[in-house]
Amino acid sequence: MLKKKFLILPPFPKEGNTDVKSPEVRETKEIKTEPAKYSEITKPQEAEIRKTTKPLTKQVISSGFSITAFLNKEDDVVEEEVVTVKTENLPQNHFTETDLQAEWNLMLKQLQRKDPFVFNAIKTFKLLKSGENQITVLFPSDSAKVEFDKVSREFFNHFKTKVHNFSIEILYKRDTENLKIEVMTKRKIFEKFAEKNPLLKDLDDLMRFDLT
Repeated sequence: MLKKKFLILPPFPKEGNTDVKSPEVRETKEIKTEPAKYSEITKPQEAEIRKTTKPLTKQVISSGFSITAFLNKEDDVVEEEVVTVKTENLPQNHFTETDLQAEWNLMLKQLQRKDPFVFNAIKTFKLLKSGENQITVLFPSDSAKVEFDKVSREFFNHFKTKVHNFSIEILYKRDTENLKIEVMTKRKIFEKFAEKNPLLKDLDDLMRFDLT
């Protein structure tokens, strides 16, 4: 049995209405864009340069550990550890005037060989035991005492150690009573040299030097 095919046609417009609207056509305007100028393309943007009067330096980042601070801290610790020794806990043995004079004369002999200048300055000093734990030093002048100060520390430390008495007190007093001012004339100077060299005396007898 054959199937029939049907063709469906669109409806025809009514009579009297023959105008068929054509699709609206929108006008498109061409937008002309001017090409960029060559100078605007090739000219790079100038970078802003800031001027400063201070030198540009790298920022130093300090670490938490400082060697200088550590050393200073160590010094402070050492200073705090210094302990003063009380003399009352040290020996206070008895010593005699003979002990003092023996050590004083021994030091003068040593100074006469090692340092004649200091020896001549302090040889007139007198050391006396003025108390159980006290020594008085009689000195002729301030200039002589300056020379004595150069050797006094070593001498008294040695004496305290030898007699086992570390509580000895040292007093200084100007010796005004026994101070003798000797005027050095040419004759006296010559006589002192003649004591060391007797030939000078014989030469004086021969030549008759004018020592007035």
